[in-house]
Amino acid sequence: MSQTGTIVQVSVSRGGVPKLPVGEATVTPLGIDGDGHDHPDIHGGPERALCIYALERIEALAAEGHDIAPGHTGENITTRGLDWDRIVPGLRLRLGPEVEVEITRFTTPCKTNARWFKGGDFNRMHHNLFPGWSRAYARIITTGVVRPGDSVEIVPPASP
Repeated sequence: MSQTGTIVQVSVSRGGVPKLPVGEATVTPLGIDGDGHDHPDIHGGPERALCIYALERIEALAAEGHDIAPGHTGENITTRGLDWDRIVPGLRLRLGPEVEVEITRFTTPCKTNARWFKGGDFNRMHHNLFPGWSRAYARIITTGVVRPGDSVEIVPPASP
């Protein structure tokens, strides 16, 4: 795994999960244009504008017997190739040529994700119980368009 990767899926829904793949999406300060949330008091807003997850984690969960696939857990951006253990609050990512985001926090799993997990144990992706297995929320630094196949890279911190 490395500091660079690829967007394998961009996903949206009118609300709820699963989020479904789209060919491209416009990222605004509040997230992907046209993406909705069933509970806007819990999901969305400037500090939770995008939900990002790694394909490698999804595939590992599927190998454990969970019925999970990209978009199922509500992530907007599914990546491949990044060292997911490095994705922590404060880290910045460049998504494609235009969009820059900052990871704000790990997501708290929601009971609506229980259907994808053996025995309904959606806490399998809870950061406090399984560090490194959570999805991540991000705020938007620079808006633009993202597409599957776009690069994803960790943005080095600015020099003092």
